[in-house]
Amino acid sequence: MMKYIVEHMESMPMSEWVTLEYKKMIQDVGKENLLICSLPEGTAQSDIPKELISLGLQWTSLQLDTLYKDFPEFTNIQDKQMCLLDPRGETELSCEDINNYKVCILGGILGSHPPRDRTKELKDKYPGLLVGKRLGNLQMSTDTACRCAHFILDKQIPFENIKFIDYPEIRFSKREAIEMPFRYIIDEATNKPILPDGMLKLMKKDSDQSIDDLF
Repeated sequence: MMKYIVEHMESMPMSEWVTLEYKKMIQDVGKENLLICSLPEGTAQSDIPKELISLGLQWTSLQLDTLYKDFPEFTNIQDKQMCLLDPRGETELSCEDINNYKVCILGGILGSHPPRDRTKELKDKYPGLLVGKRLGNLQMSTDTACRCAHFILDKQIPFENIKFIDYPEIRFSKREAIEMPFRYIIDEATNKPILPDGMLKLMKKDSDQSIDDLF
């Protein structure tokens, strides 16, 4: 199994949105294969949402280049076996990359809208040590990017065989709907975008609050 590192980009405490995404990622790839790094210095166990702790979330305030001190299984960056999911990467992530890399880095890198050029910051900080790979040409939510990489690397499903929906409209009623500004993987059983449990409820709450802010 590939190891997945999410570079945490939010301040603490974690937002409800990020909490749901991390929870889904643990369910997708397994707690032993997921690590959240770069949390703010001074972050304590009590700062992590209880539902993530109960699922066995691994986390640290260490940066990418020092992870090996506490998490040797997530590969010393000097080994040059870390794949950075980068919209500007020269090649697409492929099934064969499971043989070329030990760790896939994402999060804080993908998922923001409009996208931030976080990948350039990482490449500048670790020149020659991170290899950039694309997941198509559209932004994904962080959990979707992780799921997509998991499908390609661990399940050996080529990118072109994964079914996506782009910018889906989430409708709550005849008059209430929002368009999600990301690409999502389709659940073939339901023909709907795969979202973390509780995300629709959270989107509805956020949408209601946004409407209230107008008055």
